[in-house]
Amino acid sequence: MTTHATVELSVGVNEASDLLTVRAPEVLAAHGWTAALWTVLDEAPVEESIALLGRAPDGTWSTHLLATDAGAEAGRTEDSESLAYHDGYVYVLGSHFGSKRGPLQPRRAFAARFREVDAAGPGPVRLEVARNRFRLHRAVNDALAGAGIDPLRPGSSVHQRFIVETLVRGAERGKKWITRIVEGDLPVNIEGAAFTPTGSLLLGLRFPVTADGAPIVVELADAGDLFDGSEPKVAAVHVLDAAEEGVLTGIRALSARQDGSFDAVVGSIDAVGKESVLLDDHPHGGGVPCRHLRFRLPEDGSFLIRPEVVGAINGFHNVEGVAELDGRPVYVTDDDHRVALWF
Repeated sequence: MTTHATVELSVGVNEASDLLTVRAPEVLAAHGWTAALWTVLDEAPVEESIALLGRAPDGTWSTHLLATDAGAEAGRTEDSESLAYHDGYVYVLGSHFGSKRGPLQPRRAFAARFREVDAAGPGPVRLEVARNRFRLHRAVNDALAGAGIDPLRPGSSVHQRFIVETLVRGAERGKKWITRIVEGDLPVNIEGAAFTPTGSLLLGLRFPVTADGAPIVVELADAGDLFDGSEPKVAAVHVLDAAEEGVLTGIRALSARQDGSFDAVVGSIDAVGKESVLLDDHPHGGGVPCRHLRFRLPEDGSFLIRPEVVGAINGFHNVEGVAELDGRPVYVTDDDHRVALWF
């Protein structure tokens, strides 16, 4: 696959983490754009991380950092990683993970949403934010344990840093959420999200992967559970038949297409050269070139998804988002001090 940079942008704290096509014509009209993409920036609280990348009629691009009001949850989240659209709302999910050396961080275990059309107005957009206090961590771990697949067991350092140390810190601070984390759990890193035509929510995991290195997708029955304090219900666990011998391949981006299929970008389970404890224990999960896959959920109810390989993304290792614009894919990369779109 041939790709070339079309634009480099600067917005907020940079380091874009996903892409989502803007659907509301009111938002385009408000800025005089012919097309636009949502992105999120992972180095700030969610209310400071949502941005628009817009294309003017002359083909030039500009950025707009969305002003939002998160109410009492302002300043209590971080690490926005994925975007999804459903029924007029844009959803933002945190990674539910931790820093590269651990432990898990409850500030990253959140979901947020806002009405897309509200972004056409002049005032701050109301942003509904819900921190789930590891409810989703528990639901995903329980689902993986009962799914009949073989997840990669984390190395001893990963388990110590991400699970044991999380429990120790939670106990020291008297946190009630420690009841939702159990020794032996897998740390969960959510990097992609997309709604199905029936309204369930697919979560693309960068970690864990299967024992043979294939990416995992978890399907939530109802995203509303993330906002009303309910225990999230996992409808299915899927495995992408995309393992490559000798490497571990996680999901880096996920998006829904208009025909009911999905695009996924897969690659390394973590970035090399950044003191990742995941790569300390699993070095064959780093330096994996990104690939663009396309798939549909199996109609026979099986867990195994056999994706179409759209192509390698020109040797990139740091693609963070994929969307469709003018009938062709557009990617965003995780670069310091810039937001780089690639076509």
